Amino acid sequence: MTINIKKCTLEDLGKLQDISYETFNETFKDQNSPENMNAYLEKAFNLKQLEKELSNISSHFFFVYFHHEVAGYLKVNINDAQTEEMGVGSLEIERIYIKNKFQKHGLGKYLLKKAMEIAKELNKKKIWLGVWEKNENAIAFYKKMGFVQTGAHSFYMGHEKQTDFIMAKTLI
Repeated sequence: MTINIKKCTLEDLGKLQDISYETFNETFKDQNSPENMNAYLEKAFNLKQLEKELSNISSHFFFVYFHHEVAGYLKVNINDAQTEEMGVGSLEIERIYIKNKFQKHGLGKYLLKKAMEIAKELNKKKIWLGVWEKNENAIAFYKKMGFVQTGAHSFYMGHEKQTDFIMAKTLI
């Protein structure tokens, strides 16, 4: 099994947009209206927004390759790039998305380990994320990986207010 990780750069902008649309759509289209999905996709993954995020020194994107094909990606945030005020001792995993055809190959775990390595390199004491309350598979995965629910926050899918659980793990 060949798995590789590559840090994304501005040259990867188009590829990042493509995989963002694809993975988000695969994951959430069946539970949300087409109008709300389209509104979110256009807001979150337009080229200008992704370029802004890629240019932020407190955010980092990584592609994961499975047998030399882009299979998914990771986005982590530190400092003021975090979507919630968690302090300088925390690292946020904002996105771990794997294409459906590559799921169940350990790639999510691989990306999660990468996020923890980054956190440790940066002397972060806690790693956290937000996960949709209805995404039972992801919640079960994060619990299995040692995360516990510490709160919740609102997430807007288009005009619909949804709830994300905040899950965190203290690093040793």
